[in-house]
Amino acid sequence: MKQEVSDSEGTAQVGVDVDQIEKGDAEAQAEFNWNDDPENPYNWPKRKKNLLLAITALIAFSGSLGSSIISPAHQQLIDEFGVSSTAAFLPLTTYVLALALGPILGGPLSETAGRKAVYIAAAAAGGLFALGSGFTTSFAGLCILRFFAGFAYGPSLSIGSGFLAETFTPAERGIPSLLYILSPFLGPGLGPVIGVFIVDRKGWRWTQYTLVFFSAVSLIGALIGSESYHPVIQRRRMKQLGIKPPQSPPLSDTLRLFLTTGLLRPLHMMFTEPIVGLLCLYVAFAFGVLFNFFGAFFYVFQSVYGFTLVQSGLVFLAIAVGTLSGALSIAICDKLYYQRQVRRFPPHQVPPEYRLLPAMIGSIALPISIFIFAWTARSNISPAAPIFAIVIFGASNINLFVSALQYNGDVYHRTNVASATSANSLARYGLAAVFPLFSLQLYQNLGVAWASSLLGFISVTLLPSPWLLFKFGKALRNKSKYETASY
Repeated sequence: MKQEVSDSEGTAQVGVDVDQIEKGDAEAQAEFNWNDDPENPYNWPKRKKNLLLAITALIAFSGSLGSSIISPAHQQLIDEFGVSSTAAFLPLTTYVLALALGPILGGPLSETAGRKAVYIAAAAAGGLFALGSGFTTSFAGLCILRFFAGFAYGPSLSIGSGFLAETFTPAERGIPSLLYILSPFLGPGLGPVIGVFIVDRKGWRWTQYTLVFFSAVSLIGALIGSESYHPVIQRRRMKQLGIKPPQSPPLSDTLRLFLTTGLLRPLHMMFTEPIVGLLCLYVAFAFGVLFNFFGAFFYVFQSVYGFTLVQSGLVFLAIAVGTLSGALSIAICDKLYYQRQVRRFPPHQVPPEYRLLPAMIGSIALPISIFIFAWTARSNISPAAPIFAIVIFGASNINLFVSALQYNGDVYHRTNVASATSANSLARYGLAAVFPLFSLQLYQNLGVAWASSLLGFISVTLLPSPWLLFKFGKALRNKSKYETASY
């Protein structure tokens, strides 16, 4: 699958222009040819690239795993802290909300200190806050520490796309991109599976200690990994060769720039750009439904089928299977459909709308999966039926997300890509943080069939979104106030 991945900070193509090197040392300049330099990540051996890909994916997986691993502990939190059923979801929702906010700080830091430093800080700080979460004796302390753990891990989910763009050439980026994108999707799906065994045997505190273990392994990986951010590596090489590098912009300017591209402009694009707004709404809803299931699945399968806590947690494996199936379908769409368009059009001028096929498929599969789940989750029907619906849901969810990511990357240029991606991330995690707070009440008051059907009806209203963009996307691009693709 060939996938163009843009740096989440809009700096995938940023590098130190060798022409800017002071011309006082011509001999040193001659020694420094960045394109052929062995320290250029594009020139690294495949083994080194793949090792760093595994480390980056592991850190992203650990960060996303932390969001849902505590979900099976809902009843234990109620019993231990004496909080309401709704409040017991706050340790989950505060973590998810923080995942959306963390990149606002982590982004500019990765552009000054480098990617490696941010990964080290994310794994170390995330692990420490998770450790504190496991030791805390107050519910407020648990929520606060979980928030900071999510905030620490947030950057690791955003700068990974920059690592891909900096390390793999477009021709070799397809499979690595797909493998990386899988990691933050598998984390929420496998979190309850891991968490349910821990909660059942050791108690909820060990879910946080488990996150500490993943953080420790991630930290070791980050420490042995290499820096991938080109400007940082170039500056080091210039110093080694005795070349004076260009002056770095002040940190205040970098922070101001990222505040614009990472928060202010994304909010503006979300409400003024139909393409960004529509995709934000659709992807955020699908992600919200996913996190809604973290509370609903345990209730549904325990009340309808009499599943134990562990059996209910194993149901989440269906999401992981669906995610892998969806990734396969995306690769097939790319191979059989998008690559044909690449051969039809001039180089790098394929209309962005051809990226929307997986989303169009996902838009049909999403309501189908929700309605199947709604009306087959009955005691007189085998649980295999609603579980199969969950597999379809997982596939449609990743289809929508990846397609939207690719489409935004092709539509917008330069830092506008970063802002469109940030808008999607803010909406996705923001809505996902809210859904669990009412999921249990929704299913208890309306029943399984109608509570799920309500979500299905909403998904039907959003179904036309990728189809409308496929038909009218070019017209919307031409009317945009931002720089967009014109072909």
